[in-house]
Formats: sequence, structure tokens, C-alpha cells
Amino acid sequence: MNPSRFLRSLLISALFAAPFAYAAEPVVLHVGDQNYYNVRASVEASGVLEGAPYTVDWKHFQAAAPLAEALNTGALDLGFLGDSGFLFLAAKQAPVKLIGVSRQNPDTIALLVPKDSPVKTIADLKGKKVAYWPGAWSQQLTLRALEKADLPEDYVDFIKLMPIDAAAALPQGSIDAFPVWEPYISQQILFSGARPILTAKNLMPGLSAIAASTPAIDSKREAIADFLGRLKKARAWVDSHTDEYADLWAKKANLDQEVSRHWLRQAHMTVGPVDQQAAADLQSTADFLFKVKALPAAFATAPIIDHSFQKSFAE
Repeated sequence: MNPSRFLRSLLISALFAAPFAYAAEPVVLHVGDQNYYNVRASVEASGVLEGAPYTVDWKHFQAAAPLAEALNTGALDLGFLGDSGFLFLAAKQAPVKLIGVSRQNPDTIALLVPKDSPVKTIADLKGKKVAYWPGAWSQQLTLRALEKADLPEDYVDFIKLMPIDAAAALPQGSIDAFPVWEPYISQQILFSGARPILTAKNLMPGLSAIAASTPAIDSKREAIADFLGRLKKARAWVDSHTDEYADLWAKKANLDQEVSRHWLRQAHMTVGPVDQQAAADLQSTADFLFKVKALPAAFATAPIIDHSFQKSFAE
């Protein structure tokens, strides 16, 4: 064959082969987690991600606010945070949707006081220092408790503290009350003798949001749907391997084994679709946050719910 024709033939073959020479970019899900949800720990301990056609890039956060900001900026595809934190984010017109919900025993959200505190009810906290973090359950729990007791919002002295800082402040006496979630509750009870004066039971839904950025829903729908199904299997595995999982989680989170067992034996974690009850609970929380002026305007939650992932949670 003529050398020039041979070279031309090679070039043409290479051009036609080029689209097939490169594998598709692997899908990566960027997932935001908090200790309360321990999503990463449950997923890894149960092994449910084995064979998944994507990889997961886990990001850990201490509270809802920074996780919400990461969702807002597109740094996360999925995130797990409390209903109030999600609502504050969505109310700012952030590109996010509620695609599923998570629930735990309402006693896993509580208002703690020090061991020797004379405080027994919310009414005993008049003028006292109560920790909170904006957009987190700590704010919502205290406000709902005050409302139920027919007390004004300024009845207590709110002190803005991240949970990790409030956890150190309570035993030292720097604050008088610490509204928080697990595993902080079990840590405080076991190590400093703190006691809850009330929990979320009969006060607030304690609904947790499985939130997704709308660009991720558009570009990674199949991976997100698959991940949700695997997450449900992970939660079922935890229910049947509670102590085994609690011990693994304690090592991963660098926590005392007794703390994780104390919490997880009573947690009863579930995940599922945004059903009628969850949608009603979300709207109820939005209405409450507007009522106490935590949200600047009334907020309809139906438009921020994406029901298209319901089949992902099917058995």
C-alpha cells in the first residue's frame, strides 16, 4: 500500500475510534453527613454500596448550617439535615429539593441541664443561658417548648454556640441548658450526668430531610435513586445488628462504645419517601418558624418536595 494512503487510513481509523477510546467519566455522588445521621457509617458497615456503579465522596459536618451552605453552592449533591435547617435553606430560594425523609425516636432530640441544676421545666429557665445554633433543631426545640408553656421567646438568654462548643460549656457551667441531638445527649448523660428536662416528643416532628441539589437531580438521577435504595437496606441492617454496628460506629467516630450503644439501642432510624404525613410535618414546621419570626415570610413547602424518588425506597 502507498505509504501516504496507509497513514491516511490510520488517521481516519483513529478519528472514528476516538469517541470510543475514552470511558465515560465515573459518576461521583458528593454526600453531606452529620453524626446524628451516621449515614456513612451505616452504609459502609452494612456493605450495601458493593457493586454500585458510582463512587461516594463523603463530607462530614458538625451542624446543619454549613451543610446547607454546601448544598446551596453545589459542593454537595445530597445532604442529611433537620427539617428547620432545610427550610431555612429552601426559603432563600436555594436550588434544592426534599427527596426523602429520615426519622428517629423523638427522645434523640432533647433539652439538657447539668446534673446539679435545680431546673426541672422550661419555666425554670427564666433569664438563663440556653445554647442554640441558627437553623438547627436546638433553636426549634427551645422555641416550641416556650410556646407550649405560653412563654415569650426572650424568656431565656439565647447563646449562639456550635454543638461541639456547647457540649464543653454545659459541664463547666458556662451555659444553663443545652438543646441538642444524639450522640451529644448520650455523651452528656453518661459522662457528666446531665439530664433531659424535655424531648422532642409531642413538641416537634423531628423530621430529617434527605435533600438534593436540583442540578444533581438533573444530572445524577439514576445514581441518587440507587443510593436511596441502598440506604434503606443499610438502615434495615443496623436494626438487626445494632450493637455490632454501634461498636463499629464508635471506632469510626472516635467515641466511647457505651455512648453509641446507649444511643443506637433506642434510635430506631428509618428512611423513606416524602409521604403525606412527612409533607404535612414539613409544612407544620414552616408555619411554626414563620409564627416565631425565624422565617421572614410564610412559606409553602409543596413546591420544594420532589416525589419522583418514591420507588427508590420500595422494598
